[in-house]
Amino acid sequence: MRRLVLAFTLAAMPALAQGPGWIPGQTAELQALDKVTARISTIEARVGQTVRFGTLEIEVAACHRRPPDEQPDAAAWLTVKDNRLNGQRVFAGWMFAASPALNMLEHAVYDLRVLECR
Repeated sequence: MRRLVLAFTLAAMPALAQGPGWIPGQTAELQALDKVTARISTIEARVGQTVRFGTLEIEVAACHRRPPDEQPDAAAWLTVKDNRLNGQRVFAGWMFAASPALNMLEHAVYDLRVLECR
């Protein structure tokens, strides 16, 4: 069942976040949690830029937000690699600010979520 939900999310979400009503942005604001130290950090990453948090390398490929007259939301297409795992990709897909559990990074040490897109 989880694979079916993931397949739907990966197939449908790019179209949703880039369709009518979404405004492209240049900077994603992310919130990262180190579960070991309980350290929460706010990270700003420009589209096309790779930023680091702990052993993670986070690349933002796209960032979109809803217009001010609609329900607030932001979405970012992220690719996350873990240097502790020889640079293995541990996440790739859209993350939504209003629905962080819809498509989330599942990592033993880190949590990551989208806060907004500017």
